[in-house]
Amino acid sequence: MLTLARKIWTTPVVTEPLVRTHDDTQIEAIARQVDERARRLFGRSLHIREVDAGSCNGCELEIGALNNPYYDLERFGMHFVASPRHADCLLVTGPVTRNMADPLKRTYDATPDPKIVVAIGDCARDCGIFAGGYGVVGPVSAIVPVDVVVGGCPPTPSMILAGILTALDMRGASLVQSNSSAQSVTATNKIPSPPVGGEGNTACASGAPMGMKGVTPSKIPPNPPFQKGGTGGFRDRSKRLSNQ
Repeated sequence: MLTLARKIWTTPVVTEPLVRTHDDTQIEAIARQVDERARRLFGRSLHIREVDAGSCNGCELEIGALNNPYYDLERFGMHFVASPRHADCLLVTGPVTRNMADPLKRTYDATPDPKIVVAIGDCARDCGIFAGGYGVVGPVSAIVPVDVVVGGCPPTPSMILAGILTALDMRGASLVQSNSSAQSVTATNKIPSPPVGGEGNTACASGAPMGMKGVTPSKIPPNPPFQKGGTGGFRDRSKRLSNQ
């Protein structure tokens, strides 16, 4: 017992000190930029749906690492969702096989606009080593539109984050450009409102209802006053009903 206590007392600290590396700060910077761009584009945090179109699961391991305690994407507001109807971003991996071509297209159609599609890995870009296979339809871009391709076999989680950030920047720039074009078209096609007053509009200028040309408010006949005891009056009708 004394020997063990003496050994513990004389042994120095053997663990490595916790030092933040350059990769840690870079990942945090990219993730914060992704969250900022997503809130600017979608008005909320980024929701991601991952689609395996036929990969070897190497890219899935790197995508899954985004949720581990080291990267922990949820601290930046990003979430993986189970339904494409709740997603803003599609991460597609692997070459598209014949069995996954239709599900991938249906997943893309079910994702609400505006949306971004990021192809992950060399196989998603050009089918990789599976190119020419009998069960392979083609790359992801052959089935659905792709915003950004992240190369690598497999790419690292930081590369995947950088690809998402690039896609958000591209989609935000395209939306700004389309909105400015729509505003310019609306301004050039704006129909002028008819003038108030002048020839043919004296009734509107004077405040009279439309269609009563030349009639001023003083000439408009007032509503007929309520006639007491009239055959059609409310009081007379109620009296007759009470008498019955």
